[in-house]
Amino acid sequence: MTDSKDPILPGTTVTVNNQESIYNGYEGFVQRISGDKAAVLFEGGNWDKLLTLPLKDLIKS
Repeated sequence: MTDSKDPILPGTTVTVNNQESIYNGYEGFVQRISGDKAAVLFEGGNWDKLLTLPLKDLIKS
């Protein structure tokens, strides 16, 4: 969860914290923020994936 003392900004490394998501535990980089959602880039070996996730599901790594 986010709070006003520790905001998530573009360039921040975050971890998905949602037990119902198949991406739970994945670490990625915030690319952009719009409203209450963030576009997070996940990189792994020979693949990259950009997902839009709610900020409430992200914690700073």
